[in-house]
Amino acid sequence: MTAEQTPHTFQVDLRGLVDLLSHHLYSSPKVYLRELLQNGVDAITARRAEDQDAPARVLLHTEPGALRVEDTGIGLTEADVHNLLATIGRSSKRDALESGIASARTEFLGQFGIGLLACFVVADTIRVVSRSARTPDAPPVEWSARDDGSYTVRTLPDDARTEPGTTVHLTARPGAADWFTPERVTAVTRDFGSLLPYDIRVDDTPVTDRPPVWERRHAGAGARRVELARHCQEQFGFLPLDAIDLDVPVAGVRGIAYVLPSAVSPAQRAGHRVHLKGMLLTDRADELLPDWAFFVRCVIDTDSLRPTASREHLYADETLAAVRDALGERIKEWLTTLAAGEPERLGHFLSVHHLGVKTLARHDPDLLRVMLPWLPFETTDGQQSLDEFARRHPTVHFTRTVEEFRQVAAIAAAQGMGVVNGGYTYDADLVGMLPRVRPGTPVAELDADTVTAHLDTVDPAEELALSGFLAVARAALDPLGCDVVLRTFHPLTVPALHLDDRSARHERAREEEEEQADDLWAGILGSLRGTAPRARLVLNHLNPLVRRIGALGARDLVASSVEALYGQALLMAQRPLRPADTALLNRAFLDLLQWATDHPAGQEEGR
Repeated sequence: MTAEQTPHTFQVDLRGLVDLLSHHLYSSPKVYLRELLQNGVDAITARRAEDQDAPARVLLHTEPGALRVEDTGIGLTEADVHNLLATIGRSSKRDALESGIASARTEFLGQFGIGLLACFVVADTIRVVSRSARTPDAPPVEWSARDDGSYTVRTLPDDARTEPGTTVHLTARPGAADWFTPERVTAVTRDFGSLLPYDIRVDDTPVTDRPPVWERRHAGAGARRVELARHCQEQFGFLPLDAIDLDVPVAGVRGIAYVLPSAVSPAQRAGHRVHLKGMLLTDRADELLPDWAFFVRCVIDTDSLRPTASREHLYADETLAAVRDALGERIKEWLTTLAAGEPERLGHFLSVHHLGVKTLARHDPDLLRVMLPWLPFETTDGQQSLDEFARRHPTVHFTRTVEEFRQVAAIAAAQGMGVVNGGYTYDADLVGMLPRVRPGTPVAELDADTVTAHLDTVDPAEELALSGFLAVARAALDPLGCDVVLRTFHPLTVPALHLDDRSARHERAREEEEEQADDLWAGILGSLRGTAPRARLVLNHLNPLVRRIGALGARDLVASSVEALYGQALLMAQRPLRPADTALLNRAFLDLLQWATDHPAGQEEGR
C-alpha cells in the first residue's frame, strides 16, 4: 500500500533571487527605474481603459538616499496587494493575457511579474501605498517589504491617499545611494522614458519628448534634416550622412535610420535603439536589421516585437524576422528612390558605403541592375561602374585577387584589354552576375594564357637567335616552378611580367607538399597531380635591359640577371614572397654585386 504524500510549496530565498536578477538577468542596476516607470505606465493604461479622461502622470521625487514614485493609475485593493505584490511572478498583465484579452499584449509594457523585485537591487526596503480606482470605496492600502523576504500589509485611513493611484517609496541599500541622486535619476528616466505617451517628470522637470522627432511637423525639409541631425548626435554621437524613414505600419514599427558618415567594417556590431510602446527596451539591438545594413543606426518604436524576461533584448521569433525583412525592404526602397531621382545624394552615399550596397546586391539582382551605373569598381581604366566599363570593352575580364590584378593592370591597359579587380569583397561575385543583369555581356576570369595571348610574339628568327639565353633563363627558374617566355609589349619600361593564376599556384603548393611528405602521403598527393600550366616570367623583348642581358655571354651572369628580373617582377606585382623566392632574391643580389666588383665597367668575361 502506497503511503499518502503531503504536497509542499516551493520556498523562495528573496536575497538569492535578487542576486540572480542583479548578476544574471539585468545588465545594470539602472533597470529599477525602468520597472518603476513600466508599472506606473501600465497602471495608467489600465485606468484609462475604463475612464479615458483619467489623469496620466508619473512623478518621481528624489531625496537623499530615497526615491518616491507616484502614478495616477488604476491602483490596488488589499486583495490585489496579497494577490499580486506578494506573489513572485504574478502579474495582472499576464492574467489578462492568459484570460484571452487580445489587447493586453499591445497595451501593457510588462508581463512577467518580477518588475518590483528589480527595486531590491538598489533598495533594502520598498513601501507601496495605493488606492483602487475600480473600487472607490476601498480604503488605501500599504504594503511594506524588506529584502529578507518579509512584508506587512495594512489598510490606511481614507485621508492617507485621497485620489486613486500608487506611490512607491524606496530606501537605498548601503552603497547604492548614488542611484537616487537627482542627476542620475533624471538622466536614466529620460533615456528610458523619453517616448512614453504620458507626462513623466523628475522633481517637476519633464523628461518625455513627444511626439518622436520623426513624427513632428517641421517648417520644411531643411528644418527637418537639422532636427534629425541633432537627434542623431544626441542618440549616437555622430552627424548622419542621411536619414531614412522607417514607417512600416504593417510591421507595427515607426522610426528613423541614420546613415553613418564614414565607412565601417561589416563585422562591427550595430547598436540600434528599440522602444517598446515608448519605453526603451535596448540600445544594442544588433539583430534588428539584415546583416548587410551595417551602414545605418536606427531608432524605432514598436508594439509588435516581444521582449525577453529581462526586457533588455528582443525575443528571436518569426515576428522579429518579419520586421527585419520589412525594414530591409524599406532601406532598399530608399536606395532605388535615390538612384531614380537623386543621383548626387546616391553618389555621395556610395562614395562612403559602396561595400554595404555590394553586399546587398550580391543577393538581389534587381538592386544590382538599379545600382549598376553607380557602384564603383577598380579597373584597368580607373575607378568606374561596371555598366560604363562593359560599354567600352567587348569582354569583361576579371581577376579574383588583388595581386593578380596588380600583375597585369599596366600591361593589360597598354594592350587595350579591359580587366576588373575582383579581389575586393564581393566584387568577383558581382562581376560574375553581370550577364544576368546586362544580357549579352561576355565575362571571363583572367588567366595567364589569356594575358600571354594578348602580347605580341617575337620574330621567330630573333627568338631562335636567343635560344641559348632562353635555355639558361629557363634552367635558372625551373626549380621555382616558373617557365620563361619572350614577348613584346608596352610599356617598354617594364622588363618582365610575372603571370601566376590560381590553378598554377595550387599545383605548385601540391608539389611542395609532395616533396616534404612521407611515402604514403606523397603517393596520395601525386595522384592529385594537375595539368595546369606553371607560372611564367614573360620577358619584354622591347625593353633595352632585357636585350642587353640576352646579349651577355656569361652564363652565370645571365642566370643571376634573370633571377633578379624574376624577383623584381614579383615585387612589382606585390605578391607575397615564398622562402625560396626570398632566398633567390638575396642570392641574385649578392651575385650581381660580386660580379660588379670583380669586373670593372665595360669588361665582360665568358665562363
